[in-house]
Amino acid sequence: MSSNQNETGTRTGVRTVEFVKALDSRAPGGPIEQRWDKHRFEMKLVNPANRRRYSVIVVGSGLAGSAAAATLGEQGYNVKCFCYQDSPRRAHSIAAQGGINAAKNYRNDGDSIFRLFYDTVKGGDFRARESNVYRLAQVSLNIIDQCVAQGVPFAREYGGYLDNRSFGGAQVSRTFYARGQTGQQLLLGAYQALCRQIAAGTVQMYPRTEMLDLVVIDGRARGIITRDMVTGKVERHVADAVVLATGGYGNVFYLSTNAKGCNTTAIWRAHRRGAFFGNPCFTQIHPTCIPVTGDHQSKLTLMSESLRNDGRIWVPKRPGDTRDPRQIPESERDYYLEERYPAFGNLVPRDVASRNAKQVCDEGRGVGPGGLGVYLDFADAIKRLGRQKIAERYGNLFDMYAQITGENPYETPMRIYPAIHYTMGGLWVDYNLMSTIPGLFVAGEANFSDHGANRLGASALMQGLADGYFVLPYTIANFLAGVKPGGLSTDTPEFAEAEAEVTSRVQRLLSINGHRTVDSFHRELGKIMWDECGMARNDAGLRRALKRIPELREEFWQNVKVPGESGDLNQELEKAGRVADFLELGELMCVDALHRTESCGGHFREESQTEDGEAKRDDEHFAYVAAWEFTGDPGRAELHKEPLVFEYVKPTQRSYK
Repeated sequence: MSSNQNETGTRTGVRTVEFVKALDSRAPGGPIEQRWDKHRFEMKLVNPANRRRYSVIVVGSGLAGSAAAATLGEQGYNVKCFCYQDSPRRAHSIAAQGGINAAKNYRNDGDSIFRLFYDTVKGGDFRARESNVYRLAQVSLNIIDQCVAQGVPFAREYGGYLDNRSFGGAQVSRTFYARGQTGQQLLLGAYQALCRQIAAGTVQMYPRTEMLDLVVIDGRARGIITRDMVTGKVERHVADAVVLATGGYGNVFYLSTNAKGCNTTAIWRAHRRGAFFGNPCFTQIHPTCIPVTGDHQSKLTLMSESLRNDGRIWVPKRPGDTRDPRQIPESERDYYLEERYPAFGNLVPRDVASRNAKQVCDEGRGVGPGGLGVYLDFADAIKRLGRQKIAERYGNLFDMYAQITGENPYETPMRIYPAIHYTMGGLWVDYNLMSTIPGLFVAGEANFSDHGANRLGASALMQGLADGYFVLPYTIANFLAGVKPGGLSTDTPEFAEAEAEVTSRVQRLLSINGHRTVDSFHRELGKIMWDECGMARNDAGLRRALKRIPELREEFWQNVKVPGESGDLNQELEKAGRVADFLELGELMCVDALHRTESCGGHFREESQTEDGEAKRDDEHFAYVAAWEFTGDPGRAELHKEPLVFEYVKPTQRSYK
């Protein structure tokens, strides 16, 4: 980037720093189908005998982290892998249900690498980088072969071929699955590969250990500061490169489908050290979740999007109709997705399905307690295929729904409603998955890459494994080949300063001794974010949020109560640190949403919609990645832009009709 810059004001009052030279993605040129192969050949390599001289830190052990750590260990690097769970097997990747996309075209139904690329760019509402998305589609073929070789028990057809099913945003069947527990099976495959390297001594595993800061020396990522979550011991770790694969930040909304431990701390602390944050307001609402039942809830439960293959979504035509759904005749039912989007029906992308569910509920036609629900009905599928076949496809999901709601979905329709599920935003990375801090790589949901403003279903697992198995091993080697191995200890002023900041922050949280619990602050922040920066956003609401969040953050640092000590297991202390980061991130998300006055994908500004109520983009002014630089105050972050150039997929108004 050029240091020549001009500071300008915007309509939102956000300071914008526009560089004469735009943020460089470092994406290669040439025909898109040749870019990755050409780039792989041109990247530098590390001699196998020299790899043992280099060390790499991997933070996170979900699909992206485990795959990266296992592959780098297999190649001979010295790897330290950290996770806050008691085992990598408990990473949140295990909760993914429906499947993983790949352009294998086993169904011979017209799929191809280019079609997967096209569907992903279109599904993301033309806010993704073409080169990255095409590479993802290419690598998807290798992922399936890798996982089959590891023994992942994908569903198979009678002839032995792997089975596929459909997901939203596509008119082909490209999703490979293992009933409703695909994430679990894929994670077990990556975990066994990781365990092999742990046994071989190339990977050292640090469970129950949380990263609390990034150490940057001479402008380069050189290590991390961690806290042992059992003993409270704060430690320094040095490496030649650092990988963050710590997942998304959906828990900023408090209620989400994420595990309660999912947080933003690793990427936010890296952001505070200089890593730009890309498109933080791009968050995904999943349309197929069990509705909220009351204020007592601490999280929500996902029902896989795969259910939309056989389940039909509907609401009563008449507002306020509280009859048993089985007593409502067909003539009085509104299968609204099938009516409005005949080409895709119930398999429209998640953002479209979510907004339509909200609309019919806002009209007073929602079902269940509070009217915040729609029906997902399997009666026709059971009649057509038989109960046994439905049980084979979705049995564990049906069992889970029955245990949570006390209702039998084989006999009465499920009730679903949209909920926060995934975050497309994350740390900005270039084509090599390196952040704006040299030596800091970011993988999976923790980066902003690949999905644009909306992720298609079954693409999260694809991106995580693509980054870990097939991208990072090349790009990290390219970086390491240009730096000398080792030569640095943790006895430097930078490590000492970072450790002192971590210790001071922990002690400050414990010393406040206020009157409000951590959860009360988190719950209030979540309500602000859901109401003002959730499924729909508008200027007035975002400005309300930007006024209230700094006030709430100030109150947090004056009145939060964190019991216990730092020298032992203290889950309230863990939560307090994470909520403190959410209180800063939430403000940046609202700043980003306020500045982007267009609608695109999951970012729906009420002021920018078509006559049909669809998202209306503004390509003239917003065809770029918004990458924010930390300045000490989230509300005063500086905006840098990476222009998005579309050579192969022409941006058009999305239509799924």
